[in-house]
Amino acid sequence: MTDQATSPTSTTPNSPTRRGLLERLFQLSERQTSVRQEVIAGLTTFLTMAYIIFVNPNVMAAAGMDQGAVFTATCLAAAVGCLIMGLYANYPFALAPGMGLNAFFSYVVVGEMGYSWQVALGAVFISGVVFLLLSIFRVRQWVIDSIPMSLRQALAAGVGLFLAIIALKSAGIVTASPATLVTLGDVTSSDAVLAALSFVLIAALAYRRVLGAVMIGILAVTAIALVMGKVQFGGVVSAPPSMAPTFLQLDIAGAFNVGMISVIFAFLFVDLFDTAGTLLSTADRARLLDQDGKLPGMGKALMADSSASTVGSLIGSSTTTTYVESTAGVAAGGRTGLTAVVCAGLFLLALFFSPLVGMVPACATAGALMYVAVLMTSGLSSIDWDDITEAAPAVIAAVMMPLSFSIANGIALGFIAYALIKTLSGRYKDVSISVYALAALFVAKFIFF
Repeated sequence: MTDQATSPTSTTPNSPTRRGLLERLFQLSERQTSVRQEVIAGLTTFLTMAYIIFVNPNVMAAAGMDQGAVFTATCLAAAVGCLIMGLYANYPFALAPGMGLNAFFSYVVVGEMGYSWQVALGAVFISGVVFLLLSIFRVRQWVIDSIPMSLRQALAAGVGLFLAIIALKSAGIVTASPATLVTLGDVTSSDAVLAALSFVLIAALAYRRVLGAVMIGILAVTAIALVMGKVQFGGVVSAPPSMAPTFLQLDIAGAFNVGMISVIFAFLFVDLFDTAGTLLSTADRARLLDQDGKLPGMGKALMADSSASTVGSLIGSSTTTTYVESTAGVAAGGRTGLTAVVCAGLFLLALFFSPLVGMVPACATAGALMYVAVLMTSGLSSIDWDDITEAAPAVIAAVMMPLSFSIANGIALGFIAYALIKTLSGRYKDVSISVYALAALFVAKFIFF
């Protein structure tokens, strides 16, 4: 009898059979990479974006959702998204619930507009299905191309400014004022000081290119808060919290409300343009673009993103999107979907660290939110400031998001301003039919709804 250890069918980690399977799945040699390189890249990507498992439960808890269930949903949504991206699209891009849209979900749709979080999850589901249909029927590129680049850049920057005002407000650094609407809060309070420390530490570590800078900053401030008695130690490892409080709790029927149209548009547009921009910039870094500057199989990558959003809404997570932090894994050598699969495995492993996540105070995540805000507002540098017909609508869109405390309002006013300014300037040919149609729809919303 042939010894099992030397049998031709043995599939030890280093066996030709195992290497052959990974080669067939991910085309490692074709993309000039190796299993070891992909594993390192996956670990690198995970460490740069793992902060979402600390931040998202805190943000979504503001909508009244169970924090433990959201933690589990966050890890599972990220794992599912990464698996679809890795196994179906075969690209080294990682996904997780997106920053900005989670804040919009909690503080605006639920907090300001008064909808239940179940209805908000229904809106996320609908936007994900629409995104998926746009990808299946290949009209996504038409939609992307029809929206002016200046407005696309403004959307990302506006979301960043929206995150900034939320971060500053939650830390008590800015507060309401009857005379000036907002004013400086008590910057000597412990929450304000710890939030500022979190931001400064993250920014400094990021400048020094320290791997996992955001996560280190959050954990460091959490440790300080623990010493100060602001949080209680609850352990480090445990079984994953139950997902029952959020699983299949979405209200799709309730989201089919006229007042939710702009909300669904906001979830859809921000995810669509953010994902497209992230995919192209990250793929360029990985040298995966073709000679025309396009990403082969981009449709599969977009379908992976939209599918992850749809699944995420079912289990209790806000919009799942492709993370720009994937560039860190690409810089570490990630070239195939194996990078994303490794990242998925690490998110599943993170499920067992819920007690640690439960100790993170809001002031620690406020610093992380502020840091992400800085990254997102960098898109303003790409706007053509010499062309006022491009710059003015972009500024309107970006500024109105934090000042109206609504991503949806910022998008609406940006589109309306773009259509009007271009038309009155005699440059109506610069405006696509889709932009005019959306501007008219948003005007009708403000008048009638």
